[in-house]
Amino acid sequence: MAKKIILSVKNLVKTYVSGKVKTMAVKGISFDIKEGEFVALSGPSGSGKSTTFHQIAILDNPTSGIIKIGDYDLTRISDEQKAYIRLKKIGYVFQNYGLLPELTALENIYLPLMVEEGNNKKIIKIAENVLEEVGLLDRKNHYPSELSGGEQQRISIARAIAKNPDLILADEPTANLDSLAGKKIMELLRELNKKMGITVFIINHERDFEKYFDRIIRIRDGLIEK
Repeated sequence: MAKKIILSVKNLVKTYVSGKVKTMAVKGISFDIKEGEFVALSGPSGSGKSTTFHQIAILDNPTSGIIKIGDYDLTRISDEQKAYIRLKKIGYVFQNYGLLPELTALENIYLPLMVEEGNNKKIIKIAENVLEEVGLLDRKNHYPSELSGGEQQRISIARAIAKNPDLILADEPTANLDSLAGKKIMELLRELNKKMGITVFIINHERDFEKYFDRIIRIRDGLIEK
């Protein structure tokens, strides 16, 4: 049985305008990612990979083209539907971790779940379960300032998988880590991908980590390299 397409990008264009100057950062790229894949978008600085990520992550609006996550066309849905996709369908992992410093590790995970769920005991249990998955249950009451960079990124990953999303989007998740911590994060993401079947799309800048991916999409000057 053929695996369904989780993410579909068709003829994506993003143009920035500054005064009379127009810069086309992404020039009509297309690709699909299927359920359960572990895929990287890779390219040099200025290639358009971060711009592409921002459009897929619903952090910006494309100039033209189609982006579909499952049956939802992100370029044609309402702001309310976009909020639903962000909340339920996508798990985000950012290079700066995105943790709230005044909350503990456990609170950073379960707080986003409380937006929609009403059963606090159930939510806390989910948060504890994903902390165990990333090997940090014993650090659940620690604040981000009491955790290493690698541990903070593990908390970020736990938060991303807690809502059981269709797709994990990770923007250079190892960029702020040393090589050993970065390797452990890549191994964790790959392990969760295989164990839980979660589709993972990563903006990657490290050649050393390319061995972990099922597939690498290379982008240069706003175009997919053949």
